[in-house]
Amino acid sequence: MQPAKIRSEFFRLLPISLFVVAFGAAFGLAAAQAGLTPLETLLMSGAVFAGASQFAAIDMWGPQVSTLPLLAVVFAINSRHLLMGASLYPMLKNVSPGKRYGLLLVLTDANWAVSAQEYQNGRHNLEVILGGGLVLWMAWVIGTLLGVYFGGLLQDPKSLGLDMVLGCFLLAMALGGKQSPRILVSWTVAAVASLAAWKWLPANMHVVVGALAGGVIGYFWLEKHADSEQVQEEATS
Repeated sequence: MQPAKIRSEFFRLLPISLFVVAFGAAFGLAAAQAGLTPLETLLMSGAVFAGASQFAAIDMWGPQVSTLPLLAVVFAINSRHLLMGASLYPMLKNVSPGKRYGLLLVLTDANWAVSAQEYQNGRHNLEVILGGGLVLWMAWVIGTLLGVYFGGLLQDPKSLGLDMVLGCFLLAMALGGKQSPRILVSWTVAAVASLAAWKWLPANMHVVVGALAGGVIGYFWLEKHADSEQVQEEATS
């Protein structure tokens, strides 16, 4: 990977990181209200770096924390990373294990979406995983710090519409670049399944259901279709 490209991707995702700061501040405030010390809160954001699961953990926090249910909820919310990591395998298979898992430590929805879109267009961009992931991690930790000490200044980021920014960003990534009816169907199935789970299943299950639905379509339809096309090309060449 090229240091200049990593710096470029760092600044490329800098605008979206500003909104991550706002949500980090909301988490810092929620953690302080739940009774965590500033050090505990900063350590959680720095080491875990997973906004949705951290909020879920705070919801379950109390004088006595049930460890197994907490682990189950965190795993369920972050299970989409199994599919995200698998989708990056074609780019990571020739990378040494140390570098590979180092990159995945800063994998988020945002830098994965950019990398996946560029892979669809025939470009391998691992620099955005590292550069973009670092700026998003820094934004999350800085936001957490601000929330711990100045949380009263931004108690409800949703009132400013900031909760829609990352969703709109990911939607733009999903619909950008080269697309096919099969890819659009995969995204549609994932969205419908996620909405149904959000309405009828327990909290946070929509993340798992949507990811699994889209992943199943992607594996059994998109990948099989790509393999058959490759076989046809080799037969005609």
